Amino acid sequence: MSSFFILLGLLVVVGGWLVFVYNGLVTMRNRVAEAWSDIDVQLKRRYDLIPNLVNTVKGYASHEKETFENVTKARSQAMQAQTPAEHSKAENFLSETLKSLFAVSENYPDLKANQNFLELQKELTDTENKIQASRRFYNGNVRDFNTKLQVFPTNVVAGSFGFSARDFFELGSEAEKEPAKAEF
Repeated sequence: MSSFFILLGLLVVVGGWLVFVYNGLVTMRNRVAEAWSDIDVQLKRRYDLIPNLVNTVKGYASHEKETFENVTKARSQAMQAQTPAEHSKAENFLSETLKSLFAVSENYPDLKANQNFLELQKELTDTENKIQASRRFYNGNVRDFNTKLQVFPTNVVAGSFGFSARDFFELGSEAEKEPAKAEF
């Protein structure tokens, strides 16, 4: 009879531990999803600003057709990205095209003084800062989640319930890590 209670107690402890570990993994997975959602919100804001910025620059530099097409193409690719890796690649391309757009605007003093352009520039800079903060928050949550998935004995539970590691949202080359200059 006492061995029955010992076995029952052991099963309760192991079962409780499994529930605790599983719930912890679910919580961490949801934090990663929430952090990605924060990035998505900021990227959407960025995508919404870009057409206004392009149209403002077009009014002053209508002959820069290739630059406008590249920015539009990069924005479209970024909006279609699905995974963090795809987003990283698309965002790096978009940042490069925005740099070329701002380089074009350097040649137009009237544009640099335009209030609408200055406001869009300020909003884009603010959005870039928010994207960076969201990226750091997301990558911190991914780091914690992935670490939890790799440590014993949690890795056994995680593998049994199908939890898988998440990708970091990283910048590409060293050149791409330079911020887009939006100062005039």
